[in-house]
Amino acid sequence: MNSLTKRIIPCLDVRDGRVVKGINFSGIRDVESPVELAKFYNESGADELVFYDITASFEERKLFTDILRQAASEIFIPLTVGGGINGVDDFDRVLKCGADKVSVNSGAIKAPGLIAEAAQKYGNQCVVLSMDVKRENGRFMVYAKGGRVPTGLDAVEWAVFGERHGAGELVVNSIDTDGVKDGFDIEMLTAISSRVTIPVIASGGAGCIRHFVDLFNAVPGVDAGLAASIFHFKEVSIDGLKRELKNNGINMRI
Repeated sequence: MNSLTKRIIPCLDVRDGRVVKGINFSGIRDVESPVELAKFYNESGADELVFYDITASFEERKLFTDILRQAASEIFIPLTVGGGINGVDDFDRVLKCGADKVSVNSGAIKAPGLIAEAAQKYGNQCVVLSMDVKRENGRFMVYAKGGRVPTGLDAVEWAVFGERHGAGELVVNSIDTDGVKDGFDIEMLTAISSRVTIPVIASGGAGCIRHFVDLFNAVPGVDAGLAASIFHFKEVSIDGLKRELKNNGINMRI
């Protein structure tokens, strides 16, 4: 069940209350206030927004909760929030702050039952399974803790497990292409999206408009393209991107 209209989703990696961006998960640069950036994307045509608390330790979490509340009150597009989601109480806390969906990654790897538990309590549409994937000996493997720790989980099997247990959406991030701006990982996205029916959000590698055109043309099973730095640093405008996609026969909401 792939939605006909494709979505464009900016991603805000938040650390110590600021939006940051790195390459291949390292070399972090400070970008802007998350609330200001969220407002900017809400006004410039983003279909949804994703917030990740990338260091998600306890002290920063309270601060993040305040930022989240503030951002949620300023925007009118769906908001997905992830980082440090380890139990249904974390789902509860984030949803009460105004998130529409909750993204779980390392927490689901540690406790796979969390996917079904959260889906039963809040509905499948609230549960987003996010995965950081890297090639290992010709296979696509899942990594935990922000892409630092190998799990031994096969990414395609993990995606299938996620759907079967109630995830309503998948965010598939390629560690190999993250921040490199050479294009999305078409091979990996094809392998995963061909095995699931829930929406797949492609992440990692967007460097220009052409990469989104290639993504949606090459992998019909992908429902959305997610990116960070090209939007944050105003290298690509969302309305310009959507117009170009529409001109290429890709169905967008403009």
